[in-house]
Amino acid sequence: MNVLIVLTSHDQLGDTGAKTGFWLEELAAPYYAFIDAGASLTLASPKGGQPPLDPKSNEPDSQTDATRRFEADTAAMQALANTRKLADVSIADFDAVFYPGGHGPLWDLAEDHDSIMLLESADRAGKPIGAVCHAPGVLRHVKDSDGKPLVNGRSVTGFANSEEDAVGLTQAVPFLVEDMLKDNGGRYTKGDDWQSHVEVDGLLVTGQNPASSEASALALLKLLS
Repeated sequence: MNVLIVLTSHDQLGDTGAKTGFWLEELAAPYYAFIDAGASLTLASPKGGQPPLDPKSNEPDSQTDATRRFEADTAAMQALANTRKLADVSIADFDAVFYPGGHGPLWDLAEDHDSIMLLESADRAGKPIGAVCHAPGVLRHVKDSDGKPLVNGRSVTGFANSEEDAVGLTQAVPFLVEDMLKDNGGRYTKGDDWQSHVEVDGLLVTGQNPASSEASALALLKLLS
């Protein structure tokens, strides 16, 4: 069982002057859900190499058992430091693909040609796609085989407008995940802010927020089994 994890290479939080990147819990919790299930993992990003970590995701309040395990894991840290270039990977080599969030993907992966092609190829090949928190934003321009938005008519979730408002970044982001999913015809649902909520529709798995990270990965694994 080979799973591809795709991370952002973008580290600027719009015009705020603050840094962003991927959210550590959204990588760490799925990483160990997959590893503990016996999966072989490959990490990739648009630029390859070390992806930027959102510094807020490593503050004490954001740390979890999974993030502490990840940062103490030499093999995991080595894999993170040496992500493959997204243009050099093929979905043909994997059984599923998973996208952790953080705000970074809204700028690069949502618009990245290689990411869009990878996701469309995964859809055509009947391979499960998972994305959590801001990462459902990567589906913005992804089309199904009929040329319609991949999320059109499907039950989906992602970082809620109320959650974006709570972190004070509604005006900083290039688009709101909830609004985009609705605009593309998705049947958007949400749970309570900051609580785990996952939607599975066919082979598409989406999670609402960091608390949904492990549950999203487990839902993807269920599709693979």
